[in-house]
Amino acid sequence: MGHLEVERKYDVPAGFVVPTVVSTLSARGVALADAGSERRLDALYFDTAEFHLARRGVTLRRRTGGDDDGWHLKRPAGKNSRTELRAPLDDSVAEPPDAFGDELWALTRGSALRPVLRLLTRRVEHPVRSSEGVTLAVLADDQVAAQTPDARRVLRKWREVEVELVDGPDDLLRVVERALLDAGARESKASSKLARALKGQLPRGGRSHGAWDTVADYAREQRDAIVALDPGVRRDDEDAVHQMRVACRRLRSTLRTFRPMFGIDRAEPLRGELRWLAGELGPARDSEVMAERLQAAIAAEPAELVVGPVARQVSVSFSMQHAQARDRLLAALTSERYAALLERLDEVVDGPPVTVVTKAALRKRARKAVHRVTARLDLAERLADAPAAGARVTPPLPGVTPDRDTALHDARKAAKRARYAAEALRPLGGQDARRLVKRFKHLQEMLGVHQDSIITRQVLRDQGMRAYLDGQNSFTYGLLHAKQELAGEASLAELGAARKAIGKKATSWLR
Repeated sequence: MGHLEVERKYDVPAGFVVPTVVSTLSARGVALADAGSERRLDALYFDTAEFHLARRGVTLRRRTGGDDDGWHLKRPAGKNSRTELRAPLDDSVAEPPDAFGDELWALTRGSALRPVLRLLTRRVEHPVRSSEGVTLAVLADDQVAAQTPDARRVLRKWREVEVELVDGPDDLLRVVERALLDAGARESKASSKLARALKGQLPRGGRSHGAWDTVADYAREQRDAIVALDPGVRRDDEDAVHQMRVACRRLRSTLRTFRPMFGIDRAEPLRGELRWLAGELGPARDSEVMAERLQAAIAAEPAELVVGPVARQVSVSFSMQHAQARDRLLAALTSERYAALLERLDEVVDGPPVTVVTKAALRKRARKAVHRVTARLDLAERLADAPAAGARVTPPLPGVTPDRDTALHDARKAAKRARYAAEALRPLGGQDARRLVKRFKHLQEMLGVHQDSIITRQVLRDQGMRAYLDGQNSFTYGLLHAKQELAGEASLAELGAARKAIGKKATSWLR
């Protein structure tokens, strides 16, 4: 089973006595048990030879001696919080359970897990209870000895106090913390016992690169999102595929917008691999979305206008497509190509820029992304007017003149890139950047409705033709096709206002 663990850790001085916080807590309506219960915990931690787990703040251990004997897999979930998955012990098996394989693949990337450290802990637990006797939290006074996995050598020893919420509110942590600090404790800088024990063995964070850190941090957030979402994609969790696909898009866009700083020879191959990954994620997501969209459209029609087994045909068709897409996606997520992509991604986003980066240079790159949106929308307008006026349209690429719908789709993609550029520079642009992100998102969504209507019409035509060739009535497909066309055109009604909102005033912070 899994749950969210919320706790804080503290270093304590020699002679620290836990019961000294009793009076402070009692004055705040809670009580700390003076006489705690003692436990002896034995935890063997596993990781790869390169410490892939520890470098991401993830811990995997086999622990005995407590109420929760078993395998524990913990992942960061925000400040003072971690998600925890557990699996029971099997005395006949010393290796991590297979159940954790999918959870860890994006971190281990196929590398073997091995014991890396043993922690022996003498723990005295003091329940923190309400006046009604409800256990709100547990304060654990730990004496820890870090040893080699074979327990032949002690590496270091320390004492710490850990406070974990049970049934108490989040603000209880602040109450207990105040009492501990008043008694001489100080907040621990280590995120976990393992991190403290491995201090000096893990790679240090890279040095600051000034203005470039804003973009690098944004890129790392997307990398971390891909890794964190990987288990959910494998489980087919709701929205996991979509969110991983969005992270791929954000990364590809960031690599394109700021590629002179990343280095073209590094950025372009990686963009190609991210395009491949997004392409593997796409069919699984698109089949679900299209099925939901068509079923909703069918359900909205009066019964007399739904001729034939339209809903069933849509359900069968897209269920098969989704199953095939899932099989292909799972194969991709266990491939050497995917593992190599993740390794290359670490090298690029954790590495330094290839040029000296200034705030002005970053703003200039983002400004180009904004101008690209304007150019694409201008082209779409000229293409819309051309048939009536017989005008000659000058395309952005010599010899390539798309139709209006293609130009609008290109404008939508350009709007995404501009939005992601503004997101990356939010630390520099503050409220102005956040405002511009919202306006580009609105424009992107408006153009997205139009593009969705085009794709949906193509699907409806294919479904209708298939029904016709099978000797069935295709009336409903034609009806839905017409309505999709109307919806697509209606979505552009406020395009002018959305364009105007992204004017000189909204982009002045980029100058």
